Amino acid sequence: MTSRNPLAGVMLKEAAAISVAAERLDAKTASKAVDLLVSCGGKVIITGVGKSGLVAQKIAASFTSVGLLSVYLNPLDALHGDIGVVRDGDVVVIISNSGNTSELLAIVPYVKKRNVKLLGILGQAKSSLAEHCDAVLDASVEKEAAPIDQVPTSSTAVAMAIGDALAVAWMTAKGVSATDFAMNHPGGTIGRRLTLTVADLMISREKLQMISPDARLPEVLDVLTAQAIGAVLVANPSSPTALGGIITDGDLRRALKRSSADTWGSLVARDLMTAAPITVTSSTAAVEALTLMERNARKAITVLPVVDAGVVVGMLRMHDLVQAGLS
Repeated sequence: MTSRNPLAGVMLKEAAAISVAAERLDAKTASKAVDLLVSCGGKVIITGVGKSGLVAQKIAASFTSVGLLSVYLNPLDALHGDIGVVRDGDVVVIISNSGNTSELLAIVPYVKKRNVKLLGILGQAKSSLAEHCDAVLDASVEKEAAPIDQVPTSSTAVAMAIGDALAVAWMTAKGVSATDFAMNHPGGTIGRRLTLTVADLMISREKLQMISPDARLPEVLDVLTAQAIGAVLVANPSSPTALGGIITDGDLRRALKRSSADTWGSLVARDLMTAAPITVTSSTAAVEALTLMERNARKAITVLPVVDAGVVVGMLRMHDLVQAGLS
């Protein structure tokens, strides 16, 4: 660690400890640990004390976020009733740097009375806790990154990294997709981008007023003003529910500019509209619709008609996509 960068040295030491732990972990042991999680018939209970307890909470949160139901169990609370959360078929993950944490040793006999498997993430692969585990992942470090070796730094980083590795390995084994992950994160950007569809954000057909291709300019202006969404849909002459075209504010301005003022009174909707506009379906991913709007080379698009099987079902605005946090 240099005086110029007091943080980088610590981070590099922790990274080195993780690298050593990864190299030390053999494939057979890793596979056995992952198999315990993959074959888990219940939930995963993760326990630890002190800083290891905080690591356990983070790992439990990570597991749950990818779809592996997990809870943190405080070993002290477990001895006073909370051990009832442990059920047959569960997997209990024990995190301890020493491998001899007394509070964890105290709950082991009661945990083992249930039909569960024990997975240890231990700083001492040969220890009292290790003797009770069905699989042990060696989380030992030669030295902590802090000047005082008793301050958990590298050891917690290694344990956390092992937890992350277990989560990713479980996801791979279970074939968890980005969409599966997004379903557990509906409030986040990832979730919104992967789960929202046009149907979730569009203005429904019932709230729109479609006009006839023969509608005169004053009617077009009235509907554009009343709807206040920057566009009006023009019905197909063959069917009032089919799309004939769209008139946006921009279409109107361009049409008036290319026509002499003395002809404005004779203009009708078909003279103003964009025929055969770009459309989306209600099941289209919202982020796909956004990309369509942003990358269209013909002209800037701020609204899209939504058409299912030839029937107009709504209108999607760029404004709605932005408000949903997709842009």
